[in-house]
Amino acid sequence: MFVLAKDGTQLDPCHPARARKLLNKGRAVVARHTPFVIRLRDRSAAESEVQGVEVGIDPGSKHTGIAVFADVGGGRRQGLYALQVNHRGGKIRDKLTARAAYRRARRGRNLRYRTPRFANRTRPQGRLAPSLQHRVDTTMSQIARLRRWAPVTAVHVERVSFDTHAMSAGQSLTGVEYQQGTLAGYEVRQYLLEKWGRACAYCGAGDTPLQVEHIRPKARGGSHRISNLTLACGACNQAKNTTPVEMFLADRSTLLARILKQAKAPLSDAAAMNATRNALWGSLTGTGLPAHSSSGGRTKYNRFITGAPKSHTLDGLHVGALRAVPSWPGQVLVVKATGRGTYCRTRTDAFGFPRLKMPRTKQIHGFQTGDLVRAVVLRGKYQGTHTGRVAVRSSGSHTVQTPQGPVKTSWKNLHLLQRGDGYTYHRQEETCRP
Repeated sequence: MFVLAKDGTQLDPCHPARARKLLNKGRAVVARHTPFVIRLRDRSAAESEVQGVEVGIDPGSKHTGIAVFADVGGGRRQGLYALQVNHRGGKIRDKLTARAAYRRARRGRNLRYRTPRFANRTRPQGRLAPSLQHRVDTTMSQIARLRRWAPVTAVHVERVSFDTHAMSAGQSLTGVEYQQGTLAGYEVRQYLLEKWGRACAYCGAGDTPLQVEHIRPKARGGSHRISNLTLACGACNQAKNTTPVEMFLADRSTLLARILKQAKAPLSDAAAMNATRNALWGSLTGTGLPAHSSSGGRTKYNRFITGAPKSHTLDGLHVGALRAVPSWPGQVLVVKATGRGTYCRTRTDAFGFPRLKMPRTKQIHGFQTGDLVRAVVLRGKYQGTHTGRVAVRSSGSHTVQTPQGPVKTSWKNLHLLQRGDGYTYHRQEETCRP
């Protein structure tokens, strides 16, 4: 749990049991519900000994793992807190694509002409697309919040880089095309592990050594392109041998269709990482904190020597130079970016024309869509106590989104826990306890 002094200065995090004792004795008050932050009422920062914490970041195209840990000396790290940030770059991309399609269709049908403005617009150097910039902004937002709640002294980030050019070509590029590096084969293997979920594509086995397998065998004209590679366990690889995949999976048409579709999936995730890694590194160094970069290979090696399983948050804990991780949190706070609403005051039909108007008043009976609330329903279908984000209605009959499903109740049964901040929160168990 994060702890603040009585003047709001950050102190070292404490164990949840310690936080409960301080609250029960009246020595602390709740400063924030999620993530849980308490503020001491009888101690200042000058009266406390603050050792500081460090933050490890494992950036990803869809999920980013963030770990808060304490350096206990001798290259040993003690995990204190774990966050998994789920980005919404895909939704932003889809919304922008839909908007462009609506405008293009209206111009093409001569329903409403709007002169294109893209010809007289200039973009600054280094600009990222909104779906990519969102990944950087969301990660930096969480780092800024952690700095408000904990005495962060340094950050460690994994600067992942997939060579999409070499993987797409499927051959050794030399000369002016590309100087083949020592990590070419390693990057292909790592990308395949991420793409195929670290499991055999044919039988689904995951707890076994996996081999790089050609979907279309080399003996039958198959290439080394990334779209022709998958992962297979030793038994499946031996059984398939040089058999065409259509014959090998003749009696499993559903699996065959899935493999062929997934094999030709674009390298969008790898491209997103290449585009955002330098921007994230520049933003981290701009905070003024000591920033340390590391490679994905070092992170994997660290997990191997500590025996930790694969997860986004544990990768963040193992970024950089370390020797041992004696413990890490058993639960992960999953933070999903949802946004703060929309400026659009209408809903559109299939052709992009407005079909209804949205209410201009966002706050109804003291609640706004996205607020974290607790609903106490005394009787009826939804009897009980429920906690989640609320979606408000002008009628006063609000809906609370909970992990068990939506709960509809009156605003009179709601108690505000925390104002909406553009994120939803829920907890999940870590992959494995130490």
